Amino acid sequence: MTPKIFTRDFILNFAAHFPFAFAVTLLIPTIPIYLSRSGATDAEIGVLVGAFSVSSLVIRPVVGRGLLKIPERDFMIAGVLILGLSCIAYLFAKPFWPFLAVRAFQGIGFGLCVTATFTLVTRLSPDAHRGQSMGYFYLAINIPSALAPPLGILLLDRYGFSTLVFVCAGLSLCSLFITFKLGRTKRFTAEDPLTSDQPFLSREALPSSMVAFMTNFIWGTLGAFFPLFALSHGVSNPGLFFTAIAITLILGRGLGGKILDLYAREKVILPCVAAQVIALAVLSFSTTLPMFLLVGVIWGMGTAFLFPSLMNYAFDFAGSSHGQVVGTFMAFSDLGISTGPAIMGMVLQWTNYRATFLSLVLVGLINLAYFQVALKKRMRSYPPDHSSS
Repeated sequence: MTPKIFTRDFILNFAAHFPFAFAVTLLIPTIPIYLSRSGATDAEIGVLVGAFSVSSLVIRPVVGRGLLKIPERDFMIAGVLILGLSCIAYLFAKPFWPFLAVRAFQGIGFGLCVTATFTLVTRLSPDAHRGQSMGYFYLAINIPSALAPPLGILLLDRYGFSTLVFVCAGLSLCSLFITFKLGRTKRFTAEDPLTSDQPFLSREALPSSMVAFMTNFIWGTLGAFFPLFALSHGVSNPGLFFTAIAITLILGRGLGGKILDLYAREKVILPCVAAQVIALAVLSFSTTLPMFLLVGVIWGMGTAFLFPSLMNYAFDFAGSSHGQVVGTFMAFSDLGISTGPAIMGMVLQWTNYRATFLSLVLVGLINLAYFQVALKKRMRSYPPDHSSS
């Protein structure tokens, strides 16, 4: 009998993460706008926005190791509570230092919840359908990514920042209510040999994590600078680019999830990275909205299967240490998002948008070459049957 993907806890986990992701995504485009209207400088906005990713980055490996002994649900509950409380705290925190503390606190909650959530997905998923299962679960992030940004800006403009954060706190409460319905799972005791002397980072996850780092290095740069680039070419709503990406991700993962388990991981990962390189090359010479939308579709096609495949590629070699794999993978992902805009912002200051995007093409090519080298090394270290599952 074929194991089911959509078990009770999988559905509850999806349902709990959807409002959590929606609340987080509502804040992504609105926090910079609110800070700007409050008189924060561009440098202050950069630090305040980035504090979220930095604190999340730091906590993820700790959570990954803790998941060897503590049930995922406990970390998820703590993360959702922190998100809700920090949303309310925004009402009393003024830029700079009080707001920085709240942003860092909220990033910790994000790291706690998301690391535990994805670890739970991997534990619930049948081994033969883990890629498909992960692809479906990513829809709990992709759908909010398509809907929440324009809604967040609408709430901010019409009803103000206070209403926006109350909505986010309400979504956190919904997530908390559903999370409590998840079953508890037994973990190893502190004395168990499986949990002693375990590192915080998973060595088996490093190849996948490096690819995720470089991909998010690119993505963080696009998120920071593409809107300004599009506006400079007369595009009145740069958000359509991100909507095109989100719709492509939703369609790809919703309709093509089985691809993730039909082919060896590397046969999915390499074309996905190549598609991202193509998208960046086209973007470097694009100046119109139709071309930008085309770039969004190509990028979305490359990304749709990349992250589920990368994470599962690490799981194929990591044994039972799924929490450490998720913690390592997402920590590197956060690092990419944090460092990309900072480094490429300096490149942009010295050059122009075309040169900056062409530099991202180079990063993409390095990413492609790195994975090919890492793949050959892994193929020499493990029997052939480990390279696909």
